Amino acid sequence: MSKMRWYDHITINIFWLGLNVRNTAVGSVFTPYLLALFVPESGRNTALGFISTAGLVIAMLVQPAAGLLSDRSTCRLGRRRPFIFVGTMFDLLFLAALAFAGNFWMLLAATLLIQFSANVSHGPLQGLIPDLVPEEYRGRSSAVKAVLELVPIILVGFTIAQLVGKGQLGWAVFATAAVLVTTMLLTVLLVKERPLREKPTASFKIPMLRVLGMLAGIALGGIAGVIGGGAIGGLAGLIAWPFAGQSAAAAIAVGIGGIVAMVVAVVAGVWSGAYATLGRDALNRSPFTWWVVNRLLFLAAATSFQGFLPFFLMYAFDVSAEQAASMNGNLMTVIGLFILLSAMVGGWIADRFGKRRVVALSGLLAALGGGAVLTTIWLPSMEMLYVVGIVIGLGTGLFMTGNWALGTGLVPAEEAGRYLGVSNLAGAGAGMIGKGIGGPVADYLNTYQPGLGYFAIFAGYALLFALSVVSLAGVRQTRR
Repeated sequence: MSKMRWYDHITINIFWLGLNVRNTAVGSVFTPYLLALFVPESGRNTALGFISTAGLVIAMLVQPAAGLLSDRSTCRLGRRRPFIFVGTMFDLLFLAALAFAGNFWMLLAATLLIQFSANVSHGPLQGLIPDLVPEEYRGRSSAVKAVLELVPIILVGFTIAQLVGKGQLGWAVFATAAVLVTTMLLTVLLVKERPLREKPTASFKIPMLRVLGMLAGIALGGIAGVIGGGAIGGLAGLIAWPFAGQSAAAAIAVGIGGIVAMVVAVVAGVWSGAYATLGRDALNRSPFTWWVVNRLLFLAAATSFQGFLPFFLMYAFDVSAEQAASMNGNLMTVIGLFILLSAMVGGWIADRFGKRRVVALSGLLAALGGGAVLTTIWLPSMEMLYVVGIVIGLGTGLFMTGNWALGTGLVPAEEAGRYLGVSNLAGAGAGMIGKGIGGPVADYLNTYQPGLGYFAIFAGYALLFALSVVSLAGVRQTRR
C-alpha cells in the first residue's frame, strides 16, 4: 500500500476495537461476575488469580505462535486475515460457552478456550501495520491503533457492564460478540493483503524458544517471590508473635510476605526472563532490562486493581454481583476517559519535558491514587473512588505513552523487534504476579478480618506504583 488514505488507518486497525472490547468484557466484567455467583466469598480472589494466571500462560504461548505461523502463511487471502477470521469464529463459540457456564469449572474451561482463540487472531493482527503501512505513515496509524485500544474501556463501561448490572448476561455477551464480528468483517472485507508467494525459511524454533525462556523467567520470578516473601513475612511474623499473638502474627506474615513476594517476583522474573531471552545482552544493556522492570511494576498494579475491583465493591458497599458490575462499569468509564485524555497529550508532554520525567510522574500519580483508595475500605465512598479513578487514569494514560517512548529509545535499532519482544514479560507477568499472588493473600486476610485483605493488596499495588518510579534510577540512558 504505497499511498495511505485517511480511512485506511481505521480499516487496518479496526479489529483492535473488537479485540479489546472482548478482552475488557471477559476479563473485567464477565469473569468476576460469574466467579461471584459460583465461588464462595472466601475464595473468589484466589479463583480470579488462578484463572488469570492460567489464561496468561496460554496467551503467552499462542499469541507468538500464531504470529509466526501467519508470517509463513501462503494463503491466497493473505497472511493475517485468515487467522483473524478463524480466531473470531472460535471466539463466538467459546463466548457462548461462557454465557451458559453453570459452575466454576465450566467458567474456567470457557475462559481458557477464549484465551486460546483470542490470541489466534491477536498475534497475526500485530503484523498488519508493518505489512501494509509505509514507514512515513506508521506514526499516524499507530496513534489510531492506540485510540482504538483505549476506547473499549469506556465503551464496555457504559454498555456491556450495565447490561450485566441489570442481570442480562446473555445480551451482554451477544453485544460483545456483535462488536467482535462486525470489526472482523470490516477487516476481512476492506483490508487488502498481498499473498505471500514463498514461505520464509527463517527458523520457527528460535523465536518460540525465546518465548519459553520468558515464560520460564516469570516462573522463576514467582518461585523467588514466594521464597523471598515467605522469608521476610515469616521473620515479621516471628517478631510480632510475642506481642500480637499467633493468629495476628500469621496475618502480619501473610500480608508483608505477599507484598514482598510481588516485588521480588517482578524484579527476579524480568531479569531471569531477559537473560534467558537476550543472554549477556540483558546485562550489557541493563537500562533496557530496568525499563521492563518499570513496565511490569506499573502494569502489575494497574491490571490487578482493575481485576479485584468488582469483589471489593461487593464487600465495601454490601451489594450484589449485578450492582457491583454496574458500579464497576461506571468507574471503568471514568477511568477510561481520563486514560484516553492523558494518553492523547502524553506524547507531546514526553517530548517537551522528557520521557523519564513523564514516566516518573505517572508512577507518582498512580501511587497517590492507590494510597487514596485505602481510605474507602472501611469508609466506603463512591465519590472518593471516582477521584481515585481519575488520578489513576491520568497516571496510566501518561504511562502508556511515556513508557513505550522511553523503551524504544533504549534498544538497538537493528534488533528492535528482538528486544521489544521482551516487553511481553510485562504484559503477561502483570496478571500472573499481581493477581496470582494478590488473590490468595486477599482471601486469607479477609478471613482473618473482613476488608484486611483488600487493604493489604491495595497497599501493595500502591507500593508497586511507587517502586516503578524508583526503578527508573536504573534507566540511565535514553538513546538507541
